[in-house]
Amino acid sequence: MGVIGKLVGAPGAVTALGEAAKGVAEVFVPSATKRMEYSAEAQMAALRQLGEEYQHPALSWFDRMVNGLNRLPRPFLAFGTIGLFVYAMVDPQAFAYRMVGLNAVPEPLWWLLGAIVAFYFGARETHYFRNRAVVSPYASATAAMAEENAALEDWRRE
Repeated sequence: MGVIGKLVGAPGAVTALGEAAKGVAEVFVPSATKRMEYSAEAQMAALRQLGEEYQHPALSWFDRMVNGLNRLPRPFLAFGTIGLFVYAMVDPQAFAYRMVGLNAVPEPLWWLLGAIVAFYFGARETHYFRNRAVVSPYASATAAMAEENAALEDWRRE
């Protein structure tokens, strides 16, 4: 480029000529970088719109009732299991009779019950895992290092 600039007589002219050639080339072949930037902007706009829709959901009485019902299975399972132990101690004969009835349940039905319980708790765990606040261990360390860096503080004062 140095030789061409000397031949034309102006280094700014070479830059202008290069920009003009780039503009003409983009008429025939679109810029891949611009295409990726526009695609990223469109995707971010869609994500922002989706986020705004669910930012503050208005909870009706039905939503609150369903949320309350969703919180019941875990306590029922926990207290029900403890209740079975108490029932076995209070009336062992009736407990044994009920357990014989449970023994008559076919094995595929037990597998189905296990799958339902596993998917229920797995879905809840996945929901809470995806919606947790991410705390970076490096954020606090970086802030502490920035506070203790004397050279950085001197540079900021200048």
